[in-house]
Amino acid sequence: MEEDIPSGSLSPLHGFGFEVRAVRLGRKLTQKHLARGSGYSEAYVSRVEKGQLVPSERFARGCDVVFGTHGVFERLRRRLEESDHPLWFVPYVQVEEKAERILNFSPSLVTGLLQTEDYARAIFRAAHPRAAEDVIEGKVAARLRRREVFKREDPPALWVILHEAALRTAIGGPAVMAAQLEQLLRAMEQPHVDIQVLPFASGAPDGQMRPFTLLGMPDAATLLYSDGPRGGRVYDAAAMVSPAAEIYDRLRAHASSPDDSAAFVKSLLKEYRS
Repeated sequence: MEEDIPSGSLSPLHGFGFEVRAVRLGRKLTQKHLARGSGYSEAYVSRVEKGQLVPSERFARGCDVVFGTHGVFERLRRRLEESDHPLWFVPYVQVEEKAERILNFSPSLVTGLLQTEDYARAIFRAAHPRAAEDVIEGKVAARLRRREVFKREDPPALWVILHEAALRTAIGGPAVMAAQLEQLLRAMEQPHVDIQVLPFASGAPDGQMRPFTLLGMPDAATLLYSDGPRGGRVYDAAAMVSPAAEIYDRLRAHASSPDDSAAFVKSLLKEYRS
Protein backbone atom coordinates (compact mmCIF):
# COMPACT_ATOMS: atom_id res chain seq x y z
CA MET A 1 0.00 0.00 0.00
CA GLU A 2 1.33 3.45 -0.85
CA GLU A 3 1.97 5.97 1.93
CA ASP A 4 -0.11 9.13 2.36
CA ILE A 5 1.21 12.20 0.59
CA PRO A 6 3.09 14.35 3.12
CA SER A 7 2.00 17.89 3.83
CA GLY A 8 3.76 20.99 5.12
CA SER A 9 6.97 22.68 4.07
CA LEU A 10 9.09 20.62 1.69
CA SER A 11 12.65 21.02 0.53
CA PRO A 12 13.11 21.50 -3.23
CA LEU A 13 14.18 17.88 -3.61
CA HIS A 14 11.24 16.58 -1.58
CA GLY A 15 9.00 18.98 -3.50
CA PHE A 16 10.03 17.44 -6.81
CA GLY A 17 9.31 13.96 -5.46
CA PHE A 18 5.98 15.14 -4.06
CA GLU A 19 4.91 16.42 -7.50
CA VAL A 20 5.99 13.24 -9.27
CA ARG A 21 3.99 11.13 -6.85
CA ALA A 22 0.96 13.44 -6.90
CA VAL A 23 0.74 13.39 -10.69
CA ARG A 24 1.40 9.66 -10.85
CA LEU A 25 -1.43 8.93 -8.42
CA GLY A 26 -3.67 11.42 -10.23
CA ARG A 27 -3.07 9.43 -13.43
CA LYS A 28 -3.76 6.21 -11.49
CA LEU A 29 -0.33 4.83 -12.37
CA THR A 30 1.90 2.61 -10.24
CA GLN A 31 5.60 3.12 -9.64
CA LYS A 32 6.12 0.15 -11.94
CA HIS A 33 4.34 1.96 -14.79
CA LEU A 34 6.46 5.07 -14.31
CA ALA A 35 9.63 3.02 -14.02
CA ARG A 36 8.92 1.20 -17.26
CA GLY A 37 7.97 4.38 -19.12
CA SER A 38 10.97 6.40 -17.93
CA GLY A 39 13.53 3.63 -18.29
CA TYR A 40 14.41 3.41 -14.60
CA SER A 41 13.83 0.89 -11.83
CA GLU A 42 10.96 0.95 -9.35
CA ALA A 43 13.54 1.52 -6.59
CA TYR A 44 14.78 4.62 -8.42
CA VAL A 45 11.24 6.01 -8.74
CA SER A 46 10.57 5.30 -5.06
CA ARG A 47 13.72 7.13 -3.91
CA VAL A 48 12.96 10.15 -6.11
CA GLU A 49 9.41 10.36 -4.77
CA LYS A 50 10.72 10.22 -1.19
CA GLY A 51 13.22 13.00 -1.87
CA GLN A 52 16.14 10.64 -1.29
CA LEU A 53 17.66 10.86 -4.77
CA VAL A 54 18.44 13.71 -7.13
CA PRO A 55 16.46 13.00 -10.34
CA SER A 56 18.39 12.85 -13.59
CA GLU A 57 17.46 15.01 -16.56
CA ARG A 58 16.48 11.85 -18.43
CA PHE A 59 14.14 10.82 -15.63
CA ALA A 60 12.49 14.26 -15.64
CA ARG A 61 11.96 14.00 -19.40
CA GLY A 62 10.58 10.48 -18.92
CA CYS A 63 8.05 11.79 -16.39
CA ASP A 64 6.86 14.38 -18.91
CA VAL A 65 6.44 11.68 -21.55
CA VAL A 66 4.60 9.26 -19.26
CA PHE A 67 2.37 11.93 -17.72
CA GLY A 68 1.95 14.05 -20.84
CA THR A 69 2.99 17.15 -18.91
CA HIS A 70 4.84 18.90 -21.75
CA GLY A 71 8.10 19.80 -20.02
CA VAL A 72 6.75 20.52 -16.53
CA PHE A 73 9.14 18.12 -14.80
CA GLU A 74 12.12 19.22 -16.87
CA ARG A 75 11.42 22.76 -15.69
CA LEU A 76 11.01 21.63 -12.07
CA ARG A 77 14.36 19.89 -12.22
CA ARG A 78 15.96 23.00 -13.71
CA ARG A 79 14.71 24.99 -10.73
CA LEU A 80 16.41 22.50 -8.44
CA GLU A 81 19.71 23.39 -10.08
CA GLU A 82 19.00 27.09 -9.59
CA SER A 83 18.27 26.79 -5.86
CA ASP A 84 20.57 28.24 -3.18
CA HIS A 85 22.28 24.89 -2.61
CA PRO A 86 23.88 23.09 -5.56
CA LEU A 87 21.71 20.19 -6.70
CA TRP A 88 24.35 17.63 -5.76
CA PHE A 89 24.60 19.09 -2.23
CA VAL A 90 20.91 18.83 -1.33
CA PRO A 91 21.05 15.14 -0.24
CA TYR A 92 23.88 16.01 2.14
CA VAL A 93 21.96 18.89 3.72
CA GLN A 94 19.02 16.58 4.31
CA VAL A 95 21.08 13.99 6.20
CA GLU A 96 23.09 16.66 8.05
CA GLU A 97 19.84 17.96 9.56
CA LYS A 98 19.19 14.54 11.13
CA ALA A 99 22.74 13.53 12.09
CA GLU A 100 23.67 12.79 15.71
CA ARG A 101 27.40 13.00 15.03
CA ILE A 102 29.34 14.93 12.37
CA LEU A 103 33.03 14.27 11.75
CA ASN A 104 34.56 16.63 9.19
CA PHE A 105 37.98 17.01 7.61
CA SER A 106 38.63 20.29 5.79
CA PRO A 107 42.05 20.62 4.14
CA SER A 108 41.70 23.97 2.40
CA LEU A 109 38.66 25.92 3.70
CA VAL A 110 36.88 26.28 7.03
CA THR A 111 33.98 23.85 7.01
CA GLY A 112 30.62 25.37 6.10
CA LEU A 113 28.97 24.83 9.50
CA LEU A 114 31.58 27.06 11.14
CA GLN A 115 31.90 29.79 8.52
CA THR A 116 31.07 33.41 9.28
CA GLU A 117 28.76 35.32 6.98
CA ASP A 118 31.58 37.38 5.46
CA TYR A 119 33.82 34.35 4.98
CA ALA A 120 31.02 32.47 3.20
CA ARG A 121 30.23 35.52 1.08
CA ALA A 122 33.87 35.83 -0.03
CA ILE A 123 33.95 32.17 -1.04
CA PHE A 124 30.74 32.36 -3.06
CA ARG A 125 31.73 35.60 -4.74
CA ALA A 126 35.05 34.05 -5.80
CA ALA A 127 33.30 30.91 -7.05
CA HIS A 128 30.58 32.85 -8.91
CA PRO A 129 32.22 36.11 -10.04
CA ARG A 130 29.45 36.95 -12.53
CA ALA A 131 26.48 36.06 -10.33
CA ALA A 132 23.96 38.73 -9.31
CA GLU A 133 24.11 40.01 -5.74
CA ASP A 134 20.83 38.39 -4.76
CA VAL A 135 22.10 35.01 -5.96
CA ILE A 136 25.21 35.31 -3.79
CA GLU A 137 23.18 36.45 -0.79
CA GLY A 138 20.81 33.51 -1.26
CA LYS A 139 23.73 31.09 -1.13
CA VAL A 140 25.16 32.80 1.94
CA ALA A 141 21.81 32.64 3.73
CA ALA A 142 21.43 28.96 2.85
CA ARG A 143 24.85 28.21 4.30
CA LEU A 144 24.10 30.08 7.52
CA ARG A 145 20.76 28.28 7.87
CA ARG A 146 22.65 25.02 8.24
CA ARG A 147 23.65 26.21 11.72
CA GLU A 148 20.03 25.71 12.80
CA VAL A 149 20.95 22.08 13.46
CA PHE A 150 22.76 23.24 16.61
CA LYS A 151 19.56 24.79 17.97
CA ARG A 152 17.98 21.37 18.35
CA GLU A 153 17.29 20.09 21.87
CA ASP A 154 19.84 17.38 21.09
CA PRO A 155 22.41 19.09 18.81
CA PRO A 156 24.81 16.81 16.96
CA ALA A 157 28.32 16.30 18.27
CA LEU A 158 30.64 18.08 15.83
CA TRP A 159 34.30 17.11 15.46
CA VAL A 160 36.28 19.08 12.91
CA ILE A 161 39.87 18.63 11.75
CA LEU A 162 41.11 21.74 9.96
CA HIS A 163 44.35 21.67 8.06
CA GLU A 164 46.64 24.58 8.85
CA ALA A 165 46.31 25.63 5.21
CA ALA A 166 42.60 26.34 5.76
CA LEU A 167 43.53 28.85 8.46
CA ARG A 168 46.37 30.51 6.60
CA THR A 169 44.51 30.98 3.30
CA ALA A 170 43.34 34.59 3.60
CA ILE A 171 39.76 34.33 2.36
CA GLY A 172 38.32 37.85 2.07
CA GLY A 173 41.38 39.51 3.59
CA PRO A 174 42.84 39.87 7.12
CA ALA A 175 39.72 41.37 8.73
CA VAL A 176 37.45 38.60 7.45
CA MET A 177 39.94 35.95 8.55
CA ALA A 178 40.31 37.51 12.00
CA ALA A 179 36.53 37.36 12.48
CA GLN A 180 36.53 33.77 11.20
CA LEU A 181 39.18 32.71 13.70
CA GLU A 182 37.23 34.40 16.49
CA GLN A 183 34.22 32.35 15.41
CA LEU A 184 36.29 29.16 15.63
CA LEU A 185 37.46 30.06 19.14
CA ARG A 186 33.86 30.58 20.24
CA ALA A 187 32.89 27.25 18.72
CA MET A 188 35.74 25.54 20.58
CA GLU A 189 34.11 26.59 23.86
CA GLN A 190 30.87 24.76 23.04
CA PRO A 191 30.43 21.38 24.78
CA HIS A 192 29.28 19.63 21.62
CA VAL A 193 32.15 20.89 19.42
CA ASP A 194 35.75 19.65 19.15
CA ILE A 195 38.20 21.25 16.72
CA GLN A 196 41.71 20.09 15.93
CA VAL A 197 44.29 21.68 13.66
CA LEU A 198 46.39 19.45 11.44
CA PRO A 199 49.71 21.31 11.18
CA PHE A 200 51.88 21.47 8.07
CA ALA A 201 54.50 19.50 9.99
CA SER A 202 52.20 16.45 10.08
CA GLY A 203 52.55 15.98 6.33
CA ALA A 204 49.73 14.10 4.61
CA PRO A 205 48.61 11.34 7.00
CA ASP A 206 45.94 10.02 4.63
CA GLY A 207 48.03 10.36 1.49
CA GLN A 208 45.34 12.33 -0.37
CA MET A 209 44.18 15.29 1.72
CA ARG A 210 40.66 15.45 0.28
CA PRO A 211 37.73 16.89 2.22
CA PHE A 212 35.10 14.50 3.56
CA THR A 213 32.48 14.19 6.28
CA LEU A 214 31.21 11.21 8.25
CA LEU A 215 27.68 11.42 9.65
CA GLY A 216 26.38 9.23 12.47
CA MET A 217 22.63 8.82 12.00
CA PRO A 218 19.84 8.05 14.52
CA ASP A 219 19.45 4.50 13.17
CA ALA A 220 23.14 3.86 14.02
CA ALA A 221 24.17 3.95 10.35
CA THR A 222 27.22 5.98 9.35
CA LEU A 223 27.20 7.85 6.05
CA LEU A 224 30.07 9.35 4.09
CA TYR A 225 29.95 12.60 2.17
CA SER A 226 32.88 13.09 -0.17
CA ASP A 227 33.66 15.99 -2.49
CA GLY A 228 34.71 15.43 -6.10
CA PRO A 229 35.61 17.55 -9.12
CA ARG A 230 31.93 17.71 -10.18
CA GLY A 231 30.39 18.03 -6.74
CA GLY A 232 29.88 15.76 -3.77
CA ARG A 233 27.97 12.59 -3.02
CA VAL A 234 26.57 10.76 0.00
CA TYR A 235 27.60 7.10 0.35
CA ASP A 236 26.17 4.45 2.67
CA ALA A 237 28.10 1.39 1.49
CA ALA A 238 30.48 -0.08 4.06
CA ALA A 239 33.13 -0.39 1.36
CA MET A 240 33.23 3.42 1.18
CA VAL A 241 32.43 4.34 4.79
CA SER A 242 34.84 2.03 6.65
CA PRO A 243 38.06 3.19 4.92
CA ALA A 244 37.01 6.82 5.45
CA ALA A 245 36.49 6.15 9.17
CA GLU A 246 39.99 4.66 9.39
CA ILE A 247 41.43 7.69 7.61
CA TYR A 248 39.64 10.01 10.02
CA ASP A 249 41.12 8.18 13.00
CA ARG A 250 44.58 8.57 11.45
CA LEU A 251 44.04 12.28 10.82
CA ARG A 252 42.82 12.76 14.38
CA ALA A 253 45.91 11.03 15.74
CA HIS A 254 48.25 13.29 13.73
CA ALA A 255 46.41 16.54 14.51
CA SER A 256 47.19 18.79 17.46
CA SER A 257 45.08 18.34 20.59
CA PRO A 258 42.01 20.57 20.96
CA ASP A 259 43.81 22.70 23.57
CA ASP A 260 46.94 23.07 21.45
CA SER A 261 44.75 23.81 18.44
CA ALA A 262 43.01 26.61 20.31
CA ALA A 263 46.39 28.07 21.27
CA PHE A 264 47.49 27.95 17.63
CA VAL A 265 44.30 29.69 16.44
CA LYS A 266 44.85 32.43 19.04
CA SER A 267 48.42 32.98 17.86
CA LEU A 268 47.32 33.11 14.23
CA LEU A 269 44.57 35.55 15.14
CA LYS A 270 47.23 37.96 16.41
CA GLU A 271 48.95 37.74 13.01
CA TYR A 272 45.76 38.65 11.14
CA ARG A 273 45.13 41.56 13.51
CA SER A 274 48.63 42.99 13.19
